[in-house]
Amino acid sequence: MDNNTLKIELVKLILNINNDNFIKRITDFVNNEKSDFWKELTTSEQAEIKKGIEQLDNRRWTSYKEVLNETFNLELP
Repeated sequence: MDNNTLKIELVKLILNINNDNFIKRITDFVNNEKSDFWKELTTSEQAEIKKGIEQLDNRRWTSYKEVLNETFNLELP
């Protein structure tokens, strides 16, 4: 079965369910799957993001102006 056929079959199954608690669990599961990009990041990407957050929390950051000054040797006001 291809994905589109599986989706249709899944919808048919869900339409026949009368258990409110089960419907809520399915809804929560689908919402969590589509909104959690974190799971799709590599451990390296996750580590870099955590490192950046830690640096910001500790007030260790470089302004855009400073980056331009250092990168392009510009003297911006």
